[in-house]
Amino acid sequence: MPQWRADLRLGTRIAVMRAGGLALALRGDPVARLMHKPWRLDPYPTYARLRAAAAETGGVARSRTGINAVATHEACTAVLRDRRFGVRLADGRMPFDPTDDASSASGPDPTDPGTALIEPIDLSLLALDAPDHTRLRRLAQPTFAPKRLAQYRETARAVTGRLLDDAASRGTFDLTTDLAAPLPISVIAELLAIPDVDTPRFARWGRALGAALDGVRSVRHAHALSRATADLRALFADLVERRRADPGDDVISQLVAALDDDTLTLDELVSLAQLLLVAGFETTTNLVGNAVRALQATGTWDDLAADPGLAAGAVEETLRFDPPVQLTARFAHEDVEIGGRRLRRDSGVLVLLASAGRDPAAHPDPDRFDPRREQTTTHLAFSGGAHYCLGAALARMEGEVALEMLAERMPRLRPAGRIEPRVATVLRGPIHFPVRAD
Repeated sequence: MPQWRADLRLGTRIAVMRAGGLALALRGDPVARLMHKPWRLDPYPTYARLRAAAAETGGVARSRTGINAVATHEACTAVLRDRRFGVRLADGRMPFDPTDDASSASGPDPTDPGTALIEPIDLSLLALDAPDHTRLRRLAQPTFAPKRLAQYRETARAVTGRLLDDAASRGTFDLTTDLAAPLPISVIAELLAIPDVDTPRFARWGRALGAALDGVRSVRHAHALSRATADLRALFADLVERRRADPGDDVISQLVAALDDDTLTLDELVSLAQLLLVAGFETTTNLVGNAVRALQATGTWDDLAADPGLAAGAVEETLRFDPPVQLTARFAHEDVEIGGRRLRRDSGVLVLLASAGRDPAAHPDPDRFDPRREQTTTHLAFSGGAHYCLGAALARMEGEVALEMLAERMPRLRPAGRIEPRVATVLRGPIHFPVRAD
């Protein structure tokens, strides 16, 4: 079939799905509203509504979309820690896999040539359950050892200093594109020993893959996603061969050793490296943007400027108050009862991490941003259970360095124009954030 026809079929299917979801959102369905403008630009009122609904249904809110959602801190924690839930279906299949006939009733038609545009988004650990998840996580764990994190902190400070010098020379700059994105990209590039990093190109890859967490939005996005996935796989396949010929002390070299020992496959290695790259900078980019936005909006930036030592508290409060990753999903591997509601095997559950951070039962006065808050209850910004984020300490460190050095170098930092938000459901943060260092 000609490409134009495949594009047309894919575009039609996406439009029909979006129209159906929007119709439910307009009728007041809270889960559908999380997927559509204008509600997802500020999802917190919707989260509050879902928490109220969950209180009446034992912790689980069921949408007319057929999706279950948990919104309270207690219910979210329970699902994340319950080994009867996983990120795949009970038999190991990916949910809504377009290449699988068994899932075609609820996912894309596997005979539709339009699906050929969408290469599988394999982010390794995010899409695996035990035992494969356990095996790969063990291989990646040394990457985030305390000794290595100390080295990365030195890199983060050096990179942040250079970026802030460049920004100060201009006066007005974009917090996202001039600091929050290039900082973690540079750190991850060193972690993976990627030579000649093209920061704008890596940022484009991250945006395409990050947006795909919400599903493919358009034919154009499908093509961009396909190109990004192919480019990343080519990059890491080349790095594998280089490290095999000339190994070093970097993460890729360590994984190549495991590859040669038959501990993992080449596809697993490439996918794991891809996850470390994309997840490693998308989370931090949004964290820094959300933190500065909250500090400026609540009048607490001056507190940080007066005491840059508050940076660690500001990072932790941002992770609770407005986290970069808003939700995740789990699937029941057997019939499960949560708070009196029975979920059948393979039922999907949205775990609303950001809603848990605003739950008054877990966090007193949760809608108030306070960088001096004593965190008496653990937030869920980095998920929980077996899939707790491996890079949590790295993201925290990068956010702390960025905020501390911003406050030291630019204590009078102020917004200099309209913030352009990311229009997404899973990831939350500013795409463009103009600021001025007076």
